[in-house]
Amino acid sequence: MEYRVLGKSGLKVSVISMGTFSFGGVGAFARVADQGVDDARRLIDVCIDGGVNLFDTANMYSFGRSEEILGEALKGRRDNVLISSKVRMRIGEGPNDEGVSRFHLIRECERSLKRLQTDHIDIYHMHEWDGLTPLEEMLSALDSLIQAGKIRYIGCSNYSGWHLMKALAVADQRHLPRFITQQIHYTLEAREAEYELLPISIDQGLGVTVWSPLAAGLLSGMFGRNRTPKDSRQAAGWSEPPIRNQEKLWAIIDVLDEIAADRDVTVAQIALAWTLTRPAISSLVVGGLTEDHFRENIAAVDLKLTPEELEKLNQASRAPYIYPYWHQHNFARDRFSAGDWALHESYDDLGHV
Repeated sequence: MEYRVLGKSGLKVSVISMGTFSFGGVGAFARVADQGVDDARRLIDVCIDGGVNLFDTANMYSFGRSEEILGEALKGRRDNVLISSKVRMRIGEGPNDEGVSRFHLIRECERSLKRLQTDHIDIYHMHEWDGLTPLEEMLSALDSLIQAGKIRYIGCSNYSGWHLMKALAVADQRHLPRFITQQIHYTLEAREAEYELLPISIDQGLGVTVWSPLAAGLLSGMFGRNRTPKDSRQAAGWSEPPIRNQEKLWAIIDVLDEIAADRDVTVAQIALAWTLTRPAISSLVVGGLTEDHFRENIAAVDLKLTPEELEKLNQASRAPYIYPYWHQHNFARDRFSAGDWALHESYDDLGHV
């Protein structure tokens, strides 16, 4: 296993972390899986044996059941691993059952701690943007939880670029805790984060963790132009992530199939290995239904892609060169920072555009 420092913290996380989205199977989450405590223990054993030290959950996964199962399954080994959880999504019918108000954050943190059977959460993510709660209120509440020893580090998830920069600016201005990480969706099929979120992470010192790095299984090797599993979550009506250009998805998978066959490895391993080469990436949050799924994903850490393979994947998957970036490519390339290159490196083969 490889470990990377998370942002500007001193915290080291395994580059593969375990997602617990499939724990519980309550409500709509049953479309993914309904793993219980025994299943969780078995899969966690495989991950810990493989060097995984970060386990990711959220208060809204199966309406808290995922946290309960994770807490029970980690009994006796909690001190040797890191737990990441999230808060913000609606978890009830009341007017304060969502958001990042001081009321909601403190209440939900206390509830998560009880479900997880722990006295602290190592990384606490704001699961989604809340445009109604002042950032000062959110960050002040998180500061209170940090001072009380109930959370160690904070992060965000699914923020836009301006949301993230505004939160960092308020934190700096008010001397409040700063996000050290953001958890984003980022895959060969969905590279929009390169426009703003990865450059911000390089520039501002955030470690990036990636949710659903195999695009809900679409990049797992099970899907292709002529193969769509009937028992997949997509077949069960799961629509995340949305696919805007299916032909491009198949073209990406064609290249993955080709490289995987040449290297005698799996498509999933190629897709994960590519993501681990990208700027600011600290860890990929992977899920799985079987022990072999996790062993396969963990093995991707040792797979090093050649420059030629990386270029084939880049050509098949890079996002459109939108404004103002194409203009910057033409006129500002001699003064790019490391943050700029997080996007522009993928287009460095182009002449004047």
